[in-house]
Amino acid sequence: MATEEPKTANDLAVTRTELATERTLMAANRTLMAWVRTAISLISFGFTIHKLLQSTAGQQIGLIKGDGGRRIGLFLIGLGALCVILGTVEFLQTTKRLDKGFVMSWRHPNMSIVMGGAVGLLGLFLFITMLTRTEIF
Repeated sequence: MATEEPKTANDLAVTRTELATERTLMAANRTLMAWVRTAISLISFGFTIHKLLQSTAGQQIGLIKGDGGRRIGLFLIGLGALCVILGTVEFLQTTKRLDKGFVMSWRHPNMSIVMGGAVGLLGLFLFITMLTRTEIF
């Protein structure tokens, strides 16, 4: 049985640095997904508020008068889309600072970025349709 040569202090330091970098990248991914979850909550809540207040607009229950429900919905949906943008920018800055750069290959895409992009597009789509008063639902 061959014995393994003891690792030098330099080898151990390199290994530990690589592991620390991987942990930081995983933390950046978790942070981006937290941004995405927040964006999904804001977008869905904004859309729900808009639709709820739109359905009660003809009734005399006096929740919010006029165009207030649409404005609240637009604000929340815009805030959700902004969350995705800010989270993505923060993620890209973190990966760049780690000197790994951000590379997304088609074989192994970063699923956090893919989900962020999908939620961002959804938020943008809902924001534009509400802004232009296009009825999609």
